[in-house]
Amino acid sequence: MMAAQKRAVLGIDAAWTEQQPSGVALISDDGSGWRLVEVAASYEGLLREAGSQPIARHRGSVPDAAALLAVAEARAGCPVDMVAIDMPLSLQPIITRRPSDNMISTVYGARHASTHTPSATRPGKISDALRAGFAALGYPLATSAVEGRAIAEVYPHPALIELAAAERRLPYKASKVAKYWPGEPPTVRRQKLIEIWGQIISLLESRVQGVLAALPLPAPDARGYEMKAFEDMLDAVICAWVGAAILDGRARAYGDDISAIWVPVP
Repeated sequence: MMAAQKRAVLGIDAAWTEQQPSGVALISDDGSGWRLVEVAASYEGLLREAGSQPIARHRGSVPDAAALLAVAEARAGCPVDMVAIDMPLSLQPIITRRPSDNMISTVYGARHASTHTPSATRPGKISDALRAGFAALGYPLATSAVEGRAIAEVYPHPALIELAAAERRLPYKASKVAKYWPGEPPTVRRQKLIEIWGQIISLLESRVQGVLAALPLPAPDARGYEMKAFEDMLDAVICAWVGAAILDGRARAYGDDISAIWVPVP
């Protein structure tokens, strides 16, 4: 019996500006199920050499598709098959909402998971450069059935709705705790947020082994940038899981031939 061919997915929680860090997660499957290989809170965090000093505070930077793929291949032990990116991506310049945005909002809007409206400036050139960089290396943008290596646009909010079989978007964004729980004191809000993160990690662990060990929950007194770094890594793992679902034929593309947002099927 032939051994299963190893596969790998790179998930990127891409920041819409160069000043903010982007979470990155690498998962692989050798035939025994998907496993988390590495997760970092920035491009720099993934690219740094093994054994180097941990990064105290992650910074934003311009993504280098070739460097990311090279490091990912070395650490996964196989080429990357799919790059799943949480950022608006399109084969044409993005100047306003796209059919893919509208379709997601139609299906998930009542569950509070509509998309943000992209523009020519946000994410603008960052999106164009990211898509073109991967395309030049043989990773075209997938808007329908995936054949060969590709990049795909994903969106964590509807993905988590399907993962958790939830009625509405999960309240897991650190910057919105006051909106989620307006009547609670800050300490209670933070504890509720950490509990939600724990639930998400448990759900992801059932799909991708190793998430629980790689993402220990922050301490209740963690600093704001530490909480944001954790959230970025969590989003990156979600992106990678959606990429795996695409490869496994368990995700649907919402959009047209120009752009599409992929969401795992229930």
